[in-house]
Amino acid sequence: MSGFSGVKQAEFDTMTTKHTQAAGQLEELAQKLHRELQGAGLDTAPAARLRKLAGRITTQAEDLRRRQKLAHELQRQKVTFGRSTPAGSFLEMPDRLEEAKGLLDGTVAGRAALKAANGDEKALAELEKYASRTGDSEFVKAFLGMIGAQGVTRMSGSVATLLRDAMSRSDPGRRDRLTTSGRNVLSMLSTALAKGTNPRHPAYLGDSFLQDLVTEGRAQHGTGVGRYLGYQAQALIWRAHDGQPPYSKEFMETVGRDVILYEREQRADAWATSQTYSWHQIPILDLAGSLSLGPLLRPGAPPKAPLTLRSSMVENLFHAAKSSPEASHALLNHTPPGWNQSILNYLLTTRWGASRYLDDYEPISGMLITATTGQDATSQKLAVELTKLLTDQVRGAFAGGGDQLQIQDRALFDRYAPLSYPLSRAISANIDQLSRLYLTHAVWGDIAPEDMSYALVLAGSNDKGFEALVRAQVEHMRAELDTAPPIGLNASNAQQLGFSLADVQRFDLNGNGQVDISDTLQFLTDRAVEEATPFNHLLEVRRQILIAQGMDDQKTDESLKTMVRDTIGLLPVPGAKQMGELATGVFGHLAGKGYEQLTGAAYDEISRQVAQRMSEQDRSLDEAYQTLANNRLAVGRLAEQLLATAMLNKGLLDGLRLQDQSFAIGNPPKLKAFADMSPSEYSSFLEWSRGIGGVSDLLDRFETTFDSTNKVVAYLGLKPQGSGDAK
Repeated sequence: MSGFSGVKQAEFDTMTTKHTQAAGQLEELAQKLHRELQGAGLDTAPAARLRKLAGRITTQAEDLRRRQKLAHELQRQKVTFGRSTPAGSFLEMPDRLEEAKGLLDGTVAGRAALKAANGDEKALAELEKYASRTGDSEFVKAFLGMIGAQGVTRMSGSVATLLRDAMSRSDPGRRDRLTTSGRNVLSMLSTALAKGTNPRHPAYLGDSFLQDLVTEGRAQHGTGVGRYLGYQAQALIWRAHDGQPPYSKEFMETVGRDVILYEREQRADAWATSQTYSWHQIPILDLAGSLSLGPLLRPGAPPKAPLTLRSSMVENLFHAAKSSPEASHALLNHTPPGWNQSILNYLLTTRWGASRYLDDYEPISGMLITATTGQDATSQKLAVELTKLLTDQVRGAFAGGGDQLQIQDRALFDRYAPLSYPLSRAISANIDQLSRLYLTHAVWGDIAPEDMSYALVLAGSNDKGFEALVRAQVEHMRAELDTAPPIGLNASNAQQLGFSLADVQRFDLNGNGQVDISDTLQFLTDRAVEEATPFNHLLEVRRQILIAQGMDDQKTDESLKTMVRDTIGLLPVPGAKQMGELATGVFGHLAGKGYEQLTGAAYDEISRQVAQRMSEQDRSLDEAYQTLANNRLAVGRLAEQLLATAMLNKGLLDGLRLQDQSFAIGNPPKLKAFADMSPSEYSSFLEWSRGIGGVSDLLDRFETTFDSTNKVVAYLGLKPQGSGDAK
C-alpha cells in the first residue's frame, strides 16, 4: 500500500520498549562518564557526545511510542487490516503520524455519521466534536470514504428530520440542541464535500464519487411520510457553505447542472399549468423548506427569522456556486444538450418565477455578481448576456414618446427589480464599455447604446447599484486622466519615466520637442470631455427613473455625499508612472499601504477599496457636501477633485506660488498632505488650483458636456424638455 509501512505488532512493541530502555541507559551512562572525567580533570567532551546521542535516541523512542499508541488504536478501531505473508502477519500503518491521525479520526467520525444518519442523536453530538478536523485532507478523505455519497445525503436528511421531530413534540431544549448541532455538522459536511469533490485537492475522492452524489440526489430516501429526495437533503449542505474552500467547477458541471435539469424535468408540466392559470411557479423546496424548518439549519441566519421562510434546492445551489468564479461559470455558461437557451437565460426567463416565489434573492444575486464581475473573457461574456437579457425583459415596462420616462407596466418592472444590483455590478466591472457605446456608438457584444440606456434604468433604480456605477466611473475617469503625459517629458527622459519615444511624439502636440503645459492641459481637456459623457448618462437616467417611480429627482444620494465628503477624487492612480513634486509629498502617506497592489483590479473593486482607505484615515475634508442640492452638483464636485488631482500628479501645479497659502507648510513652502488639511484649507487648495492652475477651464468643458442631456433622453425614446436641455 503506497505511503504505508508494514509492521509486526508484537515485534514493533518489543522494539519500542527496548528503544526506550536504551535511551534511558545511554543518558545514565553519559551522566556517570561526565562525573568521572570531571573528577579526574579530563576533557568532558566524550560525555557530551554521548549525551547528544542519548537525546537522539530519546526523540526516536518518543516517536516510536506515539506510533505504537496509534497502531494499537487503529487496530482496536479496526481502521486498518493486517496482511499475512510468509514472513508473518503485518499491520499496515501510514508513514506520517498526521496521516495516521487523520485516518483514525476520519474513520471514527464516519462511523458516528453513519449512526447519526440512522437517527442516533448521541452520535450526532459525537460527530460534532470533529468539526474542526476538516482542515486535514487525510481526515476528509477517510471521513467521506467511510460514509460515501449515500451517507452524505442521509446524514443531512437525518439532521432535518430529527429537528422536525423535536419541534413536533414541542421540546424546545432538544430543538435548540439539534439546531446548534445541525448547523455545525452541515457546515462540516459542506467543507468536506467541497474538498472531496475538487480534483485539485488532496482529499479528492474521484469522479465516481461525483456520479454517486448525482445518483443519490435523484433517489428517494427515508420511509413512509418521512420520504425525501436526495437533492433536497444535499441542498442543506450547499446552503451551509461559508465559501472556503469554494466548490469546484467539476462539482458544478456534474452535480450542479444535474440539479437544474432534474428540477426542470420534474416541474415542467406544473409550471406550464401555473403559467396558464397565473398560479405561483413553485420550485422544489429543500428539505428544510418542505419540513417548515425555515432557516433553523442555516448558519448565520438571524435568530428570530420566521419559520415560514422558504428555500429551494436550486437556490441553495446558487449559494454554493457564488463561492468562486469558476464554479458560477461552470453552472451559468452552459447550454445543456437539447436546450435552446443557456442556463443563465433559463434562470432569468423560464425559471425566474420560481425565484420570485421564494422572495430570497441573495443566492442568485451573489452568484451573478461572482460570475459577471471578473476581467476574464467568460465573466465579460456573461455580463453581456445578463445585461441584454434584463434589458429585453424590462424595456416593455416603460412608455416612450414624452419628455419624461414613464412606467406603464409596474408589475413587469417590479418583476426584475430584484436583479438591479447584480446588473449594476456587472456593468460597473465593465465600465469602460459605457464610453465606447456612447462616444463611438460601438456595440458591446450585441448591446447597442439604446440597450445600455435601458439597462441603466434598471441598474440605476437601486441605490446601492447607482453608487457602484458612479464609483466605477470615478475610477475610470481617474485612470483616463492619469494617462496624461507629465510636464517635461522628452526623448532624453522618456525611458526613465516609463514612456517610449513614440509616446513623446504623440503627446508633443505643438512640436517643440517636449511635453509642455499646453500639451498636458489639452490632453486633460480631451479626457475630461470624454469622461463627462458616461457620467451624464448615469445621472440623467437616474433622474428619469426616480421621476418615473414618483420619487424626488432633486435629491442627493447619501452615497454621493459621502464620496464628496471623503474626497474620494483626491487619490492617485495605483501604479502611476510619475508624479509631480507637490503630488509626491501629498500622496506620500499612501506608500507601503498596499495601494499600488490595486493595479489591474476591476473598477468597482478599486472604488470600494479606495473608499475603505479614506474611511480608515477618518477624512472629512470637503464642507461642500453639506449643501449639495442634487446628484449633478455632487458629481461636479467629484470631477473637480479628480481634475485637480490629475494636474497635481502631472506637475502642472509644481513651481506655482505657495507663499502665504493656508494649505502650505514649511520653508520653502510645500503642499500639505491632504490628510493633514482642514476643510477650509482643502477648499482654499481647490480655489487656488482653479485660479492658478487652469482647473476652471477644464471643469467648464466637463460641465458643458455633462449638462447636455439631449442624447441621453433620445436613447430612452424621449423628447427634450422645451427647446433647451433637460436638467
